Amino acid sequence: MPRFPECWETCGNCANGEVFILEVHVKPGDVLRADDNLITLETGKVALDIPSPYAGAVVEVLVSENQPIAEGALIAILDETP
Repeated sequence: MPRFPECWETCGNCANGEVFILEVHVKPGDVLRADDNLITLETGKVALDIPSPYAGAVVEVLVSENQPIAEGALIAILDETP
């Protein structure tokens, strides 16, 4: 899980309350390109798509919808082998 947007620290409005996963966009076997959306977060005020930093096949998804998530959490395991 990447660092939440920097504006959350300065504005303070979006980051109030718990951050949880609104939607999981991938499942094992899916093939992703870098920047394809993995999940959508919900803060109560903002929905934010989190993209994959890498391309590859999804081996395992480690999160689920409605689950709280913290910065640094592992979202999925990818096989980057072409």
